[in-house]
Amino acid sequence: MSTETAGPTPEPQPQPQPGSIVVGVDGSAHSAQALLWAVGQARLTGQQVQAVTTWQVPVSWGEAAAVIGTVDWEEAARETLAATVADVVPAADADRVVQRVLMGHPAHTLLEVADGAALLVVGSRGRGGFAGLLLGSVSQHVISSATCPVVVIRAQD
Repeated sequence: MSTETAGPTPEPQPQPQPGSIVVGVDGSAHSAQALLWAVGQARLTGQQVQAVTTWQVPVSWGEAAAVIGTVDWEEAARETLAATVADVVPAADADRVVQRVLMGHPAHTLLEVADGAALLVVGSRGRGGFAGLLLGSVSQHVISSATCPVVVIRAQD
């Protein structure tokens, strides 16, 4: 299992293998289910999995700005991704998963990484209607804009 990072001073990054499976991971239960599904699919097809998490410094003002400045958002994202992969990915499949921690908006970053991929896998909380419109939806965004097939894994109750 390898880890790759891009931040304010990005290092050259290896390009994802064409035909890889890209999966968005944010530490939630639905993204863990998406990762598990992607690893199972990769096992069947012999493909590599690009487990991707993103981070951004939140836009804030007032007293909270002092706290925001002390948080290492990139490291927090890296720890979240590593913990999810460790919890979900069977040891026998660990070598087929590449962890990528990238700065940027989740939907935009996933679309960029998935350009040329065989498949993009995301989890969904299953919110729809008005709540989905208010919250925005990474899954809805990637479905409408991806250049590859997209699989959305709905959260299990």
